[in-house]
Amino acid sequence: MSVTSEQASVAKVESSRNNLLFLAITILAVAGIAVSAVSLERHYAKSATAFCDLGEKFNCDIVNRSEYSGVMGIPVAGIGIVGYGLLLALATVYRSRAETPLRLLIAAIGGLGFALYLTYVEAYVLETWCILCLSSLGMIAGIAVLAGVIKAKRP
Repeated sequence: MSVTSEQASVAKVESSRNNLLFLAITILAVAGIAVSAVSLERHYAKSATAFCDLGEKFNCDIVNRSEYSGVMGIPVAGIGIVGYGLLLALATVYRSRAETPLRLLIAAIGGLGFALYLTYVEAYVLETWCILCLSSLGMIAGIAVLAGVIKAKRP
C-alpha cells in the first residue's frame, strides 16, 4: 500500500498543526515558569511589593505568604516551577514519543486541578486574589486545552 501525494500532504499539514500546538504549550510553560519564579521570590521576600497590591481584594503578598502558600513545607510556587518544567520537557524534548500526548494531558489536568483548588482558597478562605496566581491559572488552563487537542488528534 503506497502513500499518495495527497495523503502525504495531509500528513504534513497535520504535523505542522501539531508543531504549532506544541509551540504554544512551550510558550505557555515558559511563561508559567517565569510567573512561578516571581511568586517564589515574593513567597520568601521580607518586604511588601506594590506591583501586585491593588487594594484590599488583590494582593499577591498576602496570598504568597499565607499558610496555604506551601504544601508540606514546599512553596506552591516551587511546585509550579517544577510542574511547568515537566510540561516544557514533554512539549519539547519528549514530544515525538507516542506516549507524550497522554502524559502531557494528565500532567496538565493535574496542574489545572491544583490551580483550581488554590483559586478556591483565594476566593473563599483568604478572600484575596493574586494576579500572579490568576495568570498561572490561565496558563495551565490553556495548556490543558491544547494538550486535549493534541491527544484527540493522536489515538
